Amino acid sequence: MGKIDVRTFDIEGPALITPKRFGDARGYFCETWSDADWRAADLPSVQWVQDNEALSSTRGTVRGLHFQAPPSAQAKLLRAIRGEIFDVAVDIRKGSATYGKSVSAILTSSGGEQLFVPRGFVHGYQTLTSDTLVAYKCDGAYDPSAEGGLLWSDDDLDFDWPITDGAILADRDMTWPRLQQLDSPFQH
Repeated sequence: MGKIDVRTFDIEGPALITPKRFGDARGYFCETWSDADWRAADLPSVQWVQDNEALSSTRGTVRGLHFQAPPSAQAKLLRAIRGEIFDVAVDIRKGSATYGKSVSAILTSSGGEQLFVPRGFVHGYQTLTSDTLVAYKCDGAYDPSAEGGLLWSDDDLDFDWPITDGAILADRDMTWPRLQQLDSPFQH
């Protein structure tokens, strides 16, 4: 058995990765990312250039749905360090057979699950607990001029947020276009 468990989805690209934890009376140890383990699991080659951390104090906080347009596109690897999140990625690659389709997973600090979101996907998450701390790696630097997104509550999206009443969002996340209005900068 390898040091990571990889679950793929019906959509090419995203993956749910759970590193193996080695525990004893003190707690546990795990490698949250290893290039050798990724290559052994036949995951895409990435070169991470930035680590981010986000604290959401209130349950029901939504961060997303966001992407960065090429040439500043980003792949991401996310995990909950404290608490739990509902994490989602939507395929916005023009010409993809799965355009507009999504993958989602619950990421927990207790389970150590991580979601790999490749370039060409819009991404977001909602906190399922208060005081949730999320860490994520990016393979490209943040570029405010390349920001884009989708309206978090678009009825055309094929998933449901766990918490809709009282969801907390940034003002800009309520102004992104709907999927049918999006002129995606990504090609499959």
